[in-house]
Amino acid sequence: MTPSSQDTDVEIREFPIHLREGGEITVPQLLQDHLNLREGDMLTLLQVGDIVLLTPKQPQVPQLADKITAIMEDEGVGLAELLEGLQAEREAIWQEQQDA
Repeated sequence: MTPSSQDTDVEIREFPIHLREGGEITVPQLLQDHLNLREGDMLTLLQVGDIVLLTPKQPQVPQLADKITAIMEDEGVGLAELLEGLQAEREAIWQEQQDA
């Protein structure tokens, strides 16, 4: 049994898109607004058999920065201490490479 949109509580909508010269497409404004897409945002095109999905690609840097900040807060480490530790790690790696 294949789940329907009612079973999964996911809205399925269709948007006609025309393929233009050079393979360009335009994401309809209603969808841009709903997904909070802005000019220059990265999207990912997925091919699953004969199905094509276009999804917003979320940048990883803000998520990683949030994780690093949370770890620093949990450990009670400030930016100056983090940078000092980074310098010590760099020196240790350099020394390992020299000894190898």
